[in-house]
Amino acid sequence: MPSSPRVACVVVPLFPLAARLRSEPELAGEAVAVFEGNGNAARVVAATRPARRAGIQAGQTLPQARALLPDLLARGQDRESERAAQEALTEVADSFSSRVESAGDGVVYFDAAGIPVPPPLETCHPERSEGSDSAESRLGRAVIAAVEKAGLPARFGIAASKLAARVAAGLPDSPTIVPEGEEARFLAPLPLAKLAPEMELAETLERWGIRSIGELAKLPEGEVASRLGELGRELHATARGIDPRPLEPRLPSPCLSEGMELEWPLVTLEPFLFVGNAALERLVRRLEAQALACRRLEIGLKLDPEGYDARAITLPAPTRDVKTLLTLTRLELEARPPGAPVVGFTFAAQPDRLRQAQLSLFGPAALSPDRLATTIARLVALIGADHVGSPRAVDGHRPERFTVADYSPPPPPPDRRAPRTGRGLLAIRVLRPPVELEVMTSPASSGHPERSEGSPAFRLLSVKSSNGAVPEIAGSVRVAAGPWSLEDGWWSAAPASRDYWDVELSEGGLYRIYRDRRTEKWYADGLYD
Repeated sequence: MPSSPRVACVVVPLFPLAARLRSEPELAGEAVAVFEGNGNAARVVAATRPARRAGIQAGQTLPQARALLPDLLARGQDRESERAAQEALTEVADSFSSRVESAGDGVVYFDAAGIPVPPPLETCHPERSEGSDSAESRLGRAVIAAVEKAGLPARFGIAASKLAARVAAGLPDSPTIVPEGEEARFLAPLPLAKLAPEMELAETLERWGIRSIGELAKLPEGEVASRLGELGRELHATARGIDPRPLEPRLPSPCLSEGMELEWPLVTLEPFLFVGNAALERLVRRLEAQALACRRLEIGLKLDPEGYDARAITLPAPTRDVKTLLTLTRLELEARPPGAPVVGFTFAAQPDRLRQAQLSLFGPAALSPDRLATTIARLVALIGADHVGSPRAVDGHRPERFTVADYSPPPPPPDRRAPRTGRGLLAIRVLRPPVELEVMTSPASSGHPERSEGSPAFRLLSVKSSNGAVPEIAGSVRVAAGPWSLEDGWWSAAPASRDYWDVELSEGGLYRIYRDRRTEKWYADGLYD
């Protein structure tokens, strides 16, 4: 038989205030009130405990609150902070269950049936009753701890219906567990307003003399449905602890975002980076909780008075380094200032998996992919994305042709490769730029460094540069192979027409040299190892 449904509810008390304190943790412990509205007409939505002790209550205007507490820190209701806090709360629920419903305003439901729970924290006290440390109680404590780690206070309730779980989560003694089958009795003493009936239904029930949920649950279901219709039937089922509507799972967001609305416009970069650093830290903590990293950072700036500036930074590799993300943000804003004061911002990260490193039992430790991504991102910030990458060969005739691709280290081989048999090949070290040579021959020479019996000797000497960076190449040609002719780019403005040789010098060294037919100059562009 299928198990009975168990719905868990997580509630963040005083959600507008909790979301604001999550964005500004330095205000914790201060007398702070969150207001909705502008000017003197703004009214208190929520206040911290020091403010409530001074008499600050919800619904008071700003002048009334200032009269009670002149040093009150007033903050406007921040929709962006509330949206980010709701996403963080939903992500915590996602880590416990695959069926999660976000009800908004700091409320989340999830399917708690069959969730594995952690073992009891204290197993050395057998005098504990089973109900005081049940599996659902341990689940509630684990959820509350995870939400508090995300920077939000939380209360937890669990029952067979969403309404009963929501009411249980609102009680101060958290976590609160409603035993199976006790939902109707748990809801019975509550006022009818907890069901949030529509206006017409509420007026009808009031004329009937129905004041509590229990009184509505005692009415015959058929009579209620015939007189109040489908809405009345659903309301009656909810009063009896039965959910007429199942959980509505949400689709995970393709990106994670953090931001806030500022109390005053910012016109310089340093104050913005100060508040932006805290937002990036919250964003990275959420990525780390899901074993993800940032692959692309999108920045949205709300400008004063009305305007919006959007830009994006593509990282060379996924990273969770806050300093790197902040540095890239600084360089981006310094290169293209927004042009107006900033009154709000949003950082959105497109997540990706971190690169995995192969561990070694006997060899040195492999380079951390996270640190490698951080280093590459800093190099990009310093010298530009066009100057950072991995060289790749280009299909063409000229040996010096290459391109720069995104740096991506190859994955380790799946198994040990057997060594190749047979004769090994020489590797050539390319000289960039090619070293100009001075070729000395006798007048009887034909101008080519091939060597035969009785022919004159050739001697190579590298031309020194002003900075002394040219490697020294000097000696007589003992053996030469060639020439191999090359013609490339004859249709372009800079064609190539060359004759190549491989030469071995009597003093040691094996080089690849060529003669440019257009300029009649000699160069060495490779050294065989």
